[in-house]
Amino acid sequence: MSSIEIDRVSKRFGPVEVISELSLRIESGEFIAFLGASGCGKTTLLRMIAGLETINSGEIRIGGERVDHLPPGARGVAMVFQHYALYPHMTIYDNMAFGLRNIGAARPLIDQRVQQAAKILEIEPLLARKPGQLSGGQRQRVAIGRALVKDPKAFLFDEPLSNLDAALRVRTRVELARLHQQTRATTIFVTHDQVEAMTLAGRIVVMNNRKIEQIGTPMEIYGRPASEFVARFVGSPAMNFLPVSVAGQGGRALLALASGAQLQTNIALEDLPSGEPMRLGIRAEAIRLDSEGSLPGKVEVVERLGDRTHLHVRLADDSTLIAEDVGHSRAAPGDSVNLRIDPDQAHLFDAQGRGYRAAAEARS
Repeated sequence: MSSIEIDRVSKRFGPVEVISELSLRIESGEFIAFLGASGCGKTTLLRMIAGLETINSGEIRIGGERVDHLPPGARGVAMVFQHYALYPHMTIYDNMAFGLRNIGAARPLIDQRVQQAAKILEIEPLLARKPGQLSGGQRQRVAIGRALVKDPKAFLFDEPLSNLDAALRVRTRVELARLHQQTRATTIFVTHDQVEAMTLAGRIVVMNNRKIEQIGTPMEIYGRPASEFVARFVGSPAMNFLPVSVAGQGGRALLALASGAQLQTNIALEDLPSGEPMRLGIRAEAIRLDSEGSLPGKVEVVERLGDRTHLHVRLADDSTLIAEDVGHSRAAPGDSVNLRIDPDQAHLFDAQGRGYRAAAEARS
């Protein structure tokens, strides 16, 4: 296990700068996810760590050793790609053993590692087959096993679950979590899927427009988004947003909504920029039906999800909110309802998209 340090790394493709002086430290044994939409730079960053892309400036260190001048095979990392990249004419055993044979590893060591990896991944009965005889999930496990036998300093996963169907993604996600618990290897996992990042990673690096928007644990990212982009990108459904005007009361922000309703928050007024337009951000689970709620509206769409129900509600000012109700909600399209917003779950975002939230001690 080794730490990975990225120090002011920049990358250009011709005149276009795709990564600009990015710095990040990944601790030894940590499982970290690079999360973002296509084109945000997350795969480019991963490929620079692997040595598949050169860097234009900065340094990359693995286990304290500078590696940005080394070829991929000398960096001590193993990469698992979105496409399995297995040799179709080789058996599963030979696919997994290929890398070790290339570096001249002894036959007993190769056999030991292949058998051990096959046992961990539960693919021992498949070793004599060829890739064309395997399902997509089995082929992905072989690709992971091929990386595992190298006993690398770090695993680099580039959207490895994207080609799997929904049910298989869930099962493979569990297998990856178990694999990390067994090996405790430093792992970087690139994904555009927030569920994969939230359920697998100890920390998430949210990337947008080729820069880091926020780094934090899954619940820090979800509960205290640093920007409007993070608040929109993480969470399903996405956070609701409403324009508000801000006044002060007892040193805390008092919000006036376009509908005329007011919401007293615990967000410190002194933390907010003065004179800027602000937007209230609130997640669906912080908006509930309440006959005495101060926010009237009309239900337009009812989404029944089993354990909970999402209600799309149009307000008097023609804006819409998604509120959460119980699984056996009696609400129906066309119903007039009143909503109550939990003020302790309120977020504010300024014109630049920066996020503000009450300190934890202020909400307790």
